[in-house]
Amino acid sequence: MRPLTARSVPGGVLGWLARQELGVLVAMFAAAAGLFAFAELAEAVLEGDTRAFDEFLLLGLRSAADPSDPLGPRWLEETMRDFTALGGTGVLSAVTLAVVGFLSLTGKRNAAAAVGVAVVGGLLLSQALKWGFARPRPGLVPHGQYVYTQSFPSGHAMLSAVVYLTLGALLARTQARRRVKLYLLAVAGFLTVLVGVSRVYLGVHWPTDVLAGWTVGAGWALLCWLATLWLQRRGQVEPESAPDGGEDGQA
Repeated sequence: MRPLTARSVPGGVLGWLARQELGVLVAMFAAAAGLFAFAELAEAVLEGDTRAFDEFLLLGLRSAADPSDPLGPRWLEETMRDFTALGGTGVLSAVTLAVVGFLSLTGKRNAAAAVGVAVVGGLLLSQALKWGFARPRPGLVPHGQYVYTQSFPSGHAMLSAVVYLTLGALLARTQARRRVKLYLLAVAGFLTVLVGVSRVYLGVHWPTDVLAGWTVGAGWALLCWLATLWLQRRGQVEPESAPDGGEDGQA
């Protein structure tokens, strides 16, 4: 089947999107659903409707006798600090720069620029939302890590969703086998969830901060993926390398 381009489809971008494969339409719906969920959650947080839920989960991860003591052995707390670092600005910046460098060296400079724009745009959006909502950090329990920004949404949860889901989707498009695609996307999703859970466990975020970070981060990643796919079909972003034929065929 000949790939569609924006020039060959009436109606420009909207017409092109309307004629794409099921996966693209599902991604469009998921992005819209994620952003809608974020808007609803933000409204509930501003009205104070989530307070009981947040306190219940946050305190549920702490010893009833000593709120400064997270549940589980000491090594689990140290492990959670390791996991939370996977969503830190330093680690995500290093991962992004490594991928951008690799794409540039392999002749995919426009694809590298698309990844950079997605991540930097996500970072700016995260900071703008934090400043706009200005929600204080949890004060119920001692923080298990030094923090210096506002609480809503969780920057670690949001940026890990942006980076890992974007890179997972990028890698998945280079593979022909569906199970490999699913594996890459599952790993990206698992890392995103792991980072978010660690933030609540360490007491540096309310649970709704993390939920908000996941929803808006995933929505942003999907929007960037759709935009990159459209530019790719127009020839403005390099196509992925042709994969070897697999027994499961193309997704």
